Amino acid sequence: MHIYDSAKKAKVEFVPIKKDRVSIYVCGPTVYDDAHLGHARSALSFDVLRRVLKELGYSVTFVKNFTDIDDKIIKKMNESGKSLEEITSFYIKRYKEDMRALNIEDADIEPKATESIQTIIEFIQNLSEKGAAYKTKSGIYFDTSKDDKYLSLSNRELDESQYQARVEGDEDKKNIKDFALWKFVKKGEVSYPAPFGEGRPGWHIECSAMIKEHLANKDEDFQIDIHAGGADLLFPHHENEAAQTRKESCTELAKYWLHNGFVTINGEKMSKSLNNSFFLKDTLKIYDGEIVRFYLIGTHYRSNINFNESDLLQSKKRLDKIYRLKSRLGAKEPKECGEKFKKEFLEALADDLNISVALSVIDAMIAEANDALDKNPKDDDLKGVFAANLELVKRVLGIGEKDAGEYFRLGVSDDEKKTIEELIQDRLRAKRERDFAKADAIREELAKMGIALMDSVEGTKWEKILE
Repeated sequence: MHIYDSAKKAKVEFVPIKKDRVSIYVCGPTVYDDAHLGHARSALSFDVLRRVLKELGYSVTFVKNFTDIDDKIIKKMNESGKSLEEITSFYIKRYKEDMRALNIEDADIEPKATESIQTIIEFIQNLSEKGAAYKTKSGIYFDTSKDDKYLSLSNRELDESQYQARVEGDEDKKNIKDFALWKFVKKGEVSYPAPFGEGRPGWHIECSAMIKEHLANKDEDFQIDIHAGGADLLFPHHENEAAQTRKESCTELAKYWLHNGFVTINGEKMSKSLNNSFFLKDTLKIYDGEIVRFYLIGTHYRSNINFNESDLLQSKKRLDKIYRLKSRLGAKEPKECGEKFKKEFLEALADDLNISVALSVIDAMIAEANDALDKNPKDDDLKGVFAANLELVKRVLGIGEKDAGEYFRLGVSDDEKKTIEELIQDRLRAKRERDFAKADAIREELAKMGIALMDSVEGTKWEKILE
């Protein structure tokens, strides 16, 4: 497998630290609000990575954290009068519900910052003992001058004004680049006891500490295979994680760094400050999670997506073809995958998750399947091979899990289904009585409801059409 390493700025061969075993840490959400499309993009990108690695035979340990102590959470507490636990547990639950709607598998380990306070404190103490941290009136800071590789991950050269805009300020800091490891308690804020002063952790220290706690081998150097997250985390978050880990553990935090692209709306990066942060829950009210999933994974994970509904609906037409083949195959048990299809499909995804090539391989397989079934509609062995192909797609891309009939009726309530079935029966009676005008009128009435009819020897089937 080859992946694009953000640190090297090149596509490189993926060679895990331990043969056939892969450790992945993905930066999860700060849980003070509902998940937006940017959260979904990151979660989907690395859900696919995990699935591909498993299909290629690797044993994967996947960790995704929740930041559950942060300035934004404290602000929410002050505004709502609710406790930290009430706010964070509510939004963690909502986040997980949204991710499950997108068929994103839970991480193997899902640590919270507040559950790792002791590890964080020990990490800061180690940095202090090594002369890489110092105390100010407001907290404990990492001394970036002690790390001669600082900015090597993001490859940035920032002037002072840029640092002031991106890095928290303290007039007692030694250097504008230095960042908070621990913030001393302020009146009315959540805090935790520590040998160096009561307070709470800074943002960057959380992930380094949680990686060490959950993924480090105690008998060896502390390094993981892949650290991943959104491109917006490369600086300062991942840069600072890498720096503090180098000084605390004398090793690089990760062998490879992966970053997914942004979701933009009307050409602007999604941002709360821009008022264009599409909540995922609102999108899921209109579109089924599988349709949203297929749309968001359909663009290469490193590329930006300009979210718009016309592209989403165009993407759905491609997903429809997968389900039409599934419908045609019926309940046929999968046999062995077609060798050529499996090879080309997995080779595409092993090339830095080249989704465009993988989808073109699926398209070609569907065309081949339909052509073969037109010629041999009763060939069960043939159906078994194509069913196995779809099973592979389901396993690796997380799509195609629904019953085909259910898929084509998404968004239709039980009451609406009852009305539609009654109208279809009325139409069939009209046709039997040769009242074709009435039959056509019923078809037209259903069309206005967004329902398309397909007449066949097996009877009349219907679908919901998204426009």
